[in-house]
Amino acid sequence: MPITTQQLIRFKQEGRAIAALTVWDYALAQILDEAGVDLLLVGDSLGMAILGYDTTLPVTLDEMIHHAKAVRRGTRRALLVADLPFMTYQESVEQAFHSAGRLLKEAGVQAVKLEGGHPTAITTVARLVEAGIPVMGHVGLTPQSVHQLGYRQQGGSQEAGEKILSQAIALEQAGVFAIVLEHIPSDLACQITQKLMIPTIGIGAGPHCDGQVLVTSDVLGLSNRQPPFAKVYANLREAIAQAVGEYTAEVRARSFPDQPPF
Repeated sequence: MPITTQQLIRFKQEGRAIAALTVWDYALAQILDEAGVDLLLVGDSLGMAILGYDTTLPVTLDEMIHHAKAVRRGTRRALLVADLPFMTYQESVEQAFHSAGRLLKEAGVQAVKLEGGHPTAITTVARLVEAGIPVMGHVGLTPQSVHQLGYRQQGGSQEAGEKILSQAIALEQAGVFAIVLEHIPSDLACQITQKLMIPTIGIGAGPHCDGQVLVTSDVLGLSNRQPPFAKVYANLREAIAQAVGEYTAEVRARSFPDQPPF
């Protein structure tokens, strides 16, 4: 049975950890879905992992829809969530409705994720949820604010930690079904997780969250640079390079194909 937002909340109540990964195409979606991942996120991290941008900022709504449509065709069980890209929801609630509506209608995602816990974001979340659009929150390190925050850990001081906690509580009150906690201290993530009734999904936030998410290219060893909190479970970059190198050598040596196909 397909996983729903309400099931994720039940998973938290049952103490069942939630496994989430980013995804960007049909083939990968099939593999991750069949492997039992609970939540697939078409993250704007694809801008860096797949499209070659230096940050997530250049990613457009059309690019997100393009990739999310492909992922939708490969997903049967996992809950499918897509990021709202930079400047596709910040201008107004009406802009957020337009962007989220396109992702749900054209790409078939089941929910959207937006960054930040400031008052404007809280208002936007509340209006989207009121209209029946499931929303996932995201606090701590928010990559769309890279020019303001950088990529350093957030919430290290008491004041900064209390601010992130209050943002998380406000997002829950606004109606998000889950919240990503990115690159914050483990004890702060634990405190937030205990305070909230909705699941927390950590990335670089320690072991006490209700679930974990990573960028799949980091997990598979495809990235040039790994974030400090990622774990590499396979070195596909090396395996692909070796396989392609062998193929290229055989073609140049005229040993492939070894006999006519017919």
